[in-house]
Amino acid sequence: MISVVALAMVLSLPGVAATVTNHYSKTKSQTITESARTKKKMSQTRHSRPVATTAHHATVHRASLRTKRRHYYYERFVGNSYADNQTAGDVVGGEDPVVRQAAIDALGNMNGTVVAVDPNSGRILAMVNQGLALSEGATPCSTIKLSVALSALSEGIITEDTKVNVGGGWKLNLTEALAHSNNAYFEALGRQLGFEKVSYYAHQFGLGELAGYNIPGEHLGTYPTEVLPENEGGVGKMCSFGESVNMTPLQLAAMVSAIANGGTLYYLQHPETPEEVASFQPRVKRHLDIEAQIPEILNGMAGAVRYGTARSVRYSFNEEEILGKTGTCSRDGIRFGWFASYANTQYGKIVTVIFLHGGRATFGPKAAELSGHFYRELYDHDFFAAKPAVMDRGSALGASQ
Repeated sequence: MISVVALAMVLSLPGVAATVTNHYSKTKSQTITESARTKKKMSQTRHSRPVATTAHHATVHRASLRTKRRHYYYERFVGNSYADNQTAGDVVGGEDPVVRQAAIDALGNMNGTVVAVDPNSGRILAMVNQGLALSEGATPCSTIKLSVALSALSEGIITEDTKVNVGGGWKLNLTEALAHSNNAYFEALGRQLGFEKVSYYAHQFGLGELAGYNIPGEHLGTYPTEVLPENEGGVGKMCSFGESVNMTPLQLAAMVSAIANGGTLYYLQHPETPEEVASFQPRVKRHLDIEAQIPEILNGMAGAVRYGTARSVRYSFNEEEILGKTGTCSRDGIRFGWFASYANTQYGKIVTVIFLHGGRATFGPKAAELSGHFYRELYDHDFFAAKPAVMDRGSALGASQ
């Protein structure tokens, strides 16, 4: 007679129980004989084994989850993503009323600011929540990648098509890295550039200096004089999301304006009255030698909106091309959400920076979503339509004679 224990052990092996059962059903008229008690015992053994195994697996799984929970880090935020009366105290006499209203409506009750600029003159068309817009700024998060990309292109380290190893067997080019905001790609560029070159180009693009020209209340962002220590991420972390850098919304708006206009870094000006608008004169800070590099980053900025981190723009607006870069990070329990972009239309361009400040509801794709609402309202009010020709005084006088 077959030993019950031995058979039970055999049956416990994967695939064996089914084989023995099938064999038994085919040979039940042959020499295998069992008492009713033995049959019952074997049946209990066969049925109890999977239950015991399942229970064991469940126990191990629960223990594994407890271990993971112990080591999983949940960031706690103390900032408030929502606010009221954000326009209180804003000076609006020289702003474009259509642009300002679109910015107010887009921002809604999110705790943040909107800065809209004419990139071909540096005139601020609207600045909502001016207290925050003119503050000392915050970590630029992934918007710093625009500066790093231009630096690496200028130094010849990469071209738009250069593949960079980002780990795990993956290699990305610049377009893919900008569109999906890949940190490893820009950390690699930062290490190749080194702190001195990264710092040099950042200052050329306007970081670490006032962006505006005699704008009352404007604070200065900061750019460190020394590289971030290696145990805190070093130059790589500075280049992936701007660790140790403070950038203002105006500085970012000025840099993106230079990208949009082909390389001229204007002082931003904020007219306060209609008279100042009538006498407005652009002021050039400096010309940047990036004209050849700009086309190589535009596909990445467009890709961010079409299929990347800023695709939430398209929830509301698809009619015109929008190019931009998101940024999300946090410091001391405050979360920051950035989106810097410009509308590229046949009737002109407008640069927009939305900076959000708060808690878990604050992040870069949310700022991009609000930008979509902003562009939608501008479009619906014919901001991107052909403008009637405006004759100067001499031409008008000549036409009347």
